[in-house]
Amino acid sequence: MTDAAYYNGKFGRMSEISVPLTDRALYFGDGVYDAAAAVNGKIFALDEHIDRFFNSCRLLEIKFHMSRDELKDVLNTLADMYDRDKVCMVYWQSSRGCAVRGHSFPEGVKPTLMAFASPLEMTPFDREYDIISLEDKRFYFCNIKTLNLIPSVLGAQREKEADADEVVFHRGSRVTEGAHRNVLIIKDGELVTPPADELILPGITRKHLMELAPSAGLKVKIQPFSLTELMNADEVIISSSSTLCARVRSVDGIPVGGKDEAHIKALQGVYGEKFKEETGYKI
Repeated sequence: MTDAAYYNGKFGRMSEISVPLTDRALYFGDGVYDAAAAVNGKIFALDEHIDRFFNSCRLLEIKFHMSRDELKDVLNTLADMYDRDKVCMVYWQSSRGCAVRGHSFPEGVKPTLMAFASPLEMTPFDREYDIISLEDKRFYFCNIKTLNLIPSVLGAQREKEADADEVVFHRGSRVTEGAHRNVLIIKDGELVTPPADELILPGITRKHLMELAPSAGLKVKIQPFSLTELMNADEVIISSSSTLCARVRSVDGIPVGGKDEAHIKALQGVYGEKFKEETGYKI
């Protein structure tokens, strides 16, 4: 299949699955989600993505009713249904449940589970990104992977209008993250990432980069950095499940990075090996 879907116990094609009008995801965005890359029926870093999903449910007080193994079975089934020689995104979300519209938590309803597998293009390591900067106007739940993504939607539109590839958000001078990806820098042989506080999503790929950095000859530093520090970094990196480790070549039309090719190539190399070892797919 070129797509596969699931909602509350039913599998099928995406065109065959429907969602009730009373699902709280539709009128409140009252839910959380996660997503991972899959190929050859294998979902990359699935346990880590499920950990984050359950943590998001906990933080939004959604009492998700399925066990880890039950959720895994659904997601692995979708990955198996998809064309095995092609990369797909396995996406899943849970809302608080289906109920007549009312802001407080509804009683006596189960959280929903919607999931699907759809085409995904992994970013080749030699692709470089041009990004723009925007003031970060999101709320303070950025560490929760919620369905409320309007700032990212608006950011994506601004990048499209600027013929750019990504947005980097900042609160005042502090860099937070991208509209779709985490942002890291390399400076003086150190991989620097903002702390995983309420201002950024704790990216699985960000976590992997921190774990792999020593193998690429880099030390790891967790601390906030400013736009000025980003512009003066030896390298600027964006990361996500489909963009494992990509170099940024310009911010707001100004060239950045390009001063430590050896370390960024080494980091991309060890990450590529990790992805291939787990999925059998070479990026």
